Amino acid sequence: MAASIRRGPGHWLSSYLALLRFDIASQRTWLPMFVLTQVLFGAGMAIIYGFYLGHMSHQEALFVVSGAPALAVLTSGLIGVTTMVVERKEAGSWDFIWSLPAPRSAAVASTFTVFTLMAIPGIVIALAIAAWRYGLSVTPSPMAVPAVLLAALMATSVGFGMAQLIPNPLVTGVMVNVLIFVVLLYSPVAFPITQLPHWLADVQRVLPIYYAAQVLRASVTSGMVQDVATAYAVLAGWTVAAWAGTAWVVGRRR
Repeated sequence: MAASIRRGPGHWLSSYLALLRFDIASQRTWLPMFVLTQVLFGAGMAIIYGFYLGHMSHQEALFVVSGAPALAVLTSGLIGVTTMVVERKEAGSWDFIWSLPAPRSAAVASTFTVFTLMAIPGIVIALAIAAWRYGLSVTPSPMAVPAVLLAALMATSVGFGMAQLIPNPLVTGVMVNVLIFVVLLYSPVAFPITQLPHWLADVQRVLPIYYAAQVLRASVTSGMVQDVATAYAVLAGWTVAAWAGTAWVVGRRR
């Protein structure tokens, strides 16, 4: 019997929606823990930085608080997504997903969508708690929507591509811990980039972490961030690069 191969935008969209329902159903029980992790890293680190710095002026406190969303979104992409990918690899779930009569790009797009949207509650809660701790009134601008979506999508894309590329789950775990260590201690998220040595500041200006913090900070403050357009451009470039890397890794799987 002759068999027809379904293709085209309609088939891709129907596959994407079906896989989206699958991803939402599989992650709904983990959502509270996912949000809690973001709050602990976002608001928790902002509060701890306040202990280190002691008494801060209004502008200094605002700088620390406006870094909470970046800490939340980066940890969600580097911890949450990689953990999910590793668990599915160990359970053989990805073999099942790749075997479905659906484009692999639809499966990847579904994962990106779910984890990008899951990052939003943690970001909002982390920012609210940090602002309450320092007695600040933070009013997000309309740019908060594209800032959150792009930063979350970048972190999700990088975490997903890295977890798919590294075959050994133990190595993936080590890489995630190293990245979190770098994000929390060496990235200019809760402190100005001018505080870093020149060589380290130059490195940070190449990586996406600094720019994720910049676009999110610009969306909740006024006049604190210069050259926001460059930050968006670098973030978008890293996101596209992560997509390309993920497409290459997924395409190599048999």
